[in-house]
Amino acid sequence: MSVTSRVGVALLGATGSIGTSALRVLERQRERFTPVALTAYGNHVALASQVKQFAPDYVGLVQECPDAPASWGRGAECLVEAATHPDAQIVINAVVGAAGLPATLAALQAGKRVALANKETLVMAGELVTRAAAQHGGSLVPVDSEHSAILQCLAGRERHEIRRLVLTASGGPFRSWSSEQIAAATVDDALKHPTWQMGSKITIDSATLANKALEVIEAHHLFGVPYDRIDVVVHPQSIIHSFVEFVDGSVLAQMGVPSMELPILYALTWPERVQDNGVPSYDPVAQGALTFEAVRHAEFPMLRLGIAAGRQGGAAPAVYNAANEVAVARFLDGNLRFAGIANCVASAVSSLGHMPGDSLDALLAADAAARAHVQAHPGES
Repeated sequence: MSVTSRVGVALLGATGSIGTSALRVLERQRERFTPVALTAYGNHVALASQVKQFAPDYVGLVQECPDAPASWGRGAECLVEAATHPDAQIVINAVVGAAGLPATLAALQAGKRVALANKETLVMAGELVTRAAAQHGGSLVPVDSEHSAILQCLAGRERHEIRRLVLTASGGPFRSWSSEQIAAATVDDALKHPTWQMGSKITIDSATLANKALEVIEAHHLFGVPYDRIDVVVHPQSIIHSFVEFVDGSVLAQMGVPSMELPILYALTWPERVQDNGVPSYDPVAQGALTFEAVRHAEFPMLRLGIAAGRQGGAAPAVYNAANEVAVARFLDGNLRFAGIANCVASAVSSLGHMPGDSLDALLAADAAARAHVQAHPGES
């Protein structure tokens, strides 16, 4: 395959955990893909190293930095500029939080494939995003391991054949903790994820199970399955990434070692599979038993709150997402107890979930209102 025939890739969030995993995949698959645009939020040193290695046409840094080269794009608009780069056929959106939404919409409106690791895009504006893909010829391919698993299980199957989707959750660091222990959890406690190495925000979301609520909403929009047919089960080993149960009672599950490089590669090559030796083979004997547990909803209210927001629709999912982002940031900064995350989010959804959500402007207004609400909330129930 010649250099000119390689598929151009824009990678948004290149210095984060998903971004660095994606670059490892792209490095191994240099014959097929070439990074034509890289962006980062503020880590200009790591981004400069990546630029030296991959020599992309476009580089962007969201945060202002006097030490960054003058040739780099600056500010939030650099995400859209990278996502609409004329030589990028695929956009990997690994931006954390609501900031990834405009770039996803712009890429889809330009008819590109979006390999989506930014679940907040679909949580905030699922109907707008899926409509943009349908109207402009773009496509959404999930990077989250759970949704990638469902996509793989559904290969060649029709939507009416699905009875139920089952997303798996590791249970996070507090899977076996009591309510009292969870309420007193520290930042260090919450960042000790048992099976995945991720950024701090998503690691806290895993500890609260907010990430699983976001994934349920995302699955609803990606696969068109009603909320009452999407379940969550705790699977501590993180080997089975999701199940699909079909109308005849058959169940398919996708398995693999817990590595984000697997779903990243599949999102790049879907619907094909290509040879790649970057992830070790799965050894079922060495792995041993695979176990499953019910979610303890009383101890992890963020899951129930998020699914309820998804069912409510309108601006409620955007309010939930924005409130969670700010509450998690306050917790990481030491300004909120762990239990206060759910308290803040519940208050925001109750107060603001009724806001309109029928346009991007309305959703952004709800997002801003939720952020202000949580910033002012004391955090106590």
